Formats: sequence, structure tokens, C-alpha cells
Amino acid sequence: MDSVLLSRQSTATKPMSSLSNESISVSKRLQSELVQLMFSKTPGISAFPESDSNILKWTGLIEGPSETPYHGLKFKISLEFPPNYPYTAPTVKFVSPMWHPNVDMSGNICLDILKEKWSAIYNVQTILLSLQSLLGEPNNKSPLNAQAAHLWDTDPEQYMRLLLQRYEEIDSL
Repeated sequence: MDSVLLSRQSTATKPMSSLSNESISVSKRLQSELVQLMFSKTPGISAFPESDSNILKWTGLIEGPSETPYHGLKFKISLEFPPNYPYTAPTVKFVSPMWHPNVDMSGNICLDILKEKWSAIYNVQTILLSLQSLLGEPNNKSPLNAQAAHLWDTDPEQYMRLLLQRYEEIDSL
């Protein structure tokens, strides 16, 4: 009985110590990504932790790329990083109302690198650039918003009308 109890205690404490090491590792990784993003000269994207006390929740800003219906528009997103980041993708959603074939009305995003094609080599900057690119190049074969996908292909004027009807201007971060 004592050996079973000791065995249970030792396995119960192992995850705690590895969790704290994982937590430190995730924190260092995200701090490094924040510095990289801050010194990056990539236009139209930015992201920061929401508070000094929680590096796992960020707010991002994406400006629509030129020569797309989103040119001149700014969108706020949320990024929530899991405790085992970068081995698991963060949860990323549009906070700003969005009209797009690969974004549903709740802000959920259908983007393969945030799901089945996630890799630990990706980082916050990769995510932001992929989202910015998605604005101009939707995947209409896998839409979350079927009406937006249809209008993207068939009626750009109506698409733009509905996009602007849904759009809400935001302040910068």
C-alpha cells in the first residue's frame, strides 16, 4: 500500500514540475516573439499581451492589404495561447465584426495553419501575416460564411456593400 501511495505521489508531482517548466518556456517564447514583432518593419500588423500579468492573452491588429476589399480597414483579433504553445496552435478570433468567406459571424476563423497544418515553427508574426493574406485570398472551397464566399466570386459590389455594412472602425492598439 505504501509503495502504491508513493508511486502515485511521485507521478502526481511530476506534471506539476514539468508544467512550471513548460510555463516558463512558453513565457520566454512569447516574450521573444513580442520583441521580434515590435522590431519588425512589417506594415499593417501588430499584437501585444492584453496585460503584464498574463502573457497568454494577446490583442492584435490587422490592416487590410491594398488592392483588396479590406484596403484601409483595421480589424482587432484576440489570440489565446495554450500552456503547451508552440506545440499547439493558439485560439485566434476576430473581435471586430468581420465579413469574409473564412470567418463566421462569431469571429471564428477557418485557416489551416491554425488547425491541422499548425507547426511549432510558426509564430505570432506568421499568424498575423497569414490572416492579412487571407483577407485578399480567401479559401472559398472551405467557407465558414457561404454567402460571403458566393458573393466574393459572383458579385464584388454586393460583397463590398455587406463588408462595409458590418465593419466597425476601431482605435489602434
